[in-house]
Amino acid sequence: MSLADPNVVDKQRPKRVAIVIANPATSTTTGWPVGFWWSELTHPYYAFHEAGYEVEIFSVTGGPCAADAMSDPRDPSGYSATDLISMGFIATPKLAALLEDTRPVAVLEVDRFDAIVVAGGQAPMFTFESATDLHRVFAAFYERGKVAAALCHGVALLAHARLSTGELLVKGKTVTGFANVEEDFADEAVWGMGFLPRGTHLMPWRIEDALRERGANYVQAGLWRSFAVRDGNLVTGQQNFSGAETARLVIEALGR
Repeated sequence: MSLADPNVVDKQRPKRVAIVIANPATSTTTGWPVGFWWSELTHPYYAFHEAGYEVEIFSVTGGPCAADAMSDPRDPSGYSATDLISMGFIATPKLAALLEDTRPVAVLEVDRFDAIVVAGGQAPMFTFESATDLHRVFAAFYERGKVAAALCHGVALLAHARLSTGELLVKGKTVTGFANVEEDFADEAVWGMGFLPRGTHLMPWRIEDALRERGANYVQAGLWRSFAVRDGNLVTGQQNFSGAETARLVIEALGR
């Protein structure tokens, strides 16, 4: 590929970011439909757009994608009712259409992009273990010195992604992701509302525990605090309130 090829990233072109979201799935713990989380797509998308970047959306296996219900500002729960950025995305036909037929991460050309950002939601906890194309592409970004970022339950991929040496990418890295205190809070909430029997957990495993077990230096900022951390070209965000902070660290790493 020559330097004249328009697919090659260069300093004269806008930065390019690939955002990857999860495909719809069914929770094995609750039986509920699960997907990606709106703010973890839309808040980084907005920040990158404001920075003048080109952004493309992929999913793990391609096709239409659906969000977790409580991440939708229109959901009767009202949980995300104040998320005006997501509401703006949803209400803009051109943007909403981007989720109707996403391209699979397997066709993502690493050379075309400066950074990858993997959004979370509940689905990653049930589907990312087998998402080998995502593991491969994320590790390729990291090993080529490009920015590799994940946030909230999207950090689940770091429990599985390996470098070309076979070593876990996350080993020895300082990272964050959905915290145990937040999992406890979410479990207590659904128990208290009678949605699940006490002792039935929303998630089949926990990111904080898994990353520590794999040799990562896991850090967090407390319950529902916007927080992200950068270790070289690896960026991770704590939870659904950390999309803008994650994007800020990605932009900082790319140097605009």
